[in-house]
Amino acid sequence: MRLTAPAPTSASGADVRSAGRPRQSDADGMAVASFILGLLGLLVLNVVLGPIALVLAAVALWRGTTRRGRAFLGLVLGAADLAVLAVTMQMAHTVSWSL
Repeated sequence: MRLTAPAPTSASGADVRSAGRPRQSDADGMAVASFILGLLGLLVLNVVLGPIALVLAAVALWRGTTRRGRAFLGLVLGAADLAVLAVTMQMAHTVSWSL
């Protein structure tokens, strides 16, 4: 019979070993999501998806994602979404645009 010691916990019951350190998988997921949303934003809903891609990429980089390339692409694509919106608004002389 083999006995193992339980993981150290805080008063709230959270695992002490992971306390204070952001979860790596969350940051990686945010980097991928920012890339995908930035890419989709070039086609549809760029006024909504562009800023979301920018925020997700910034938070992923701040949390130290291992997928830094995807996070930077999310930043670039989010900015491109807003640039496409600005150009199409200027060309159509309106606040909205359609295909």
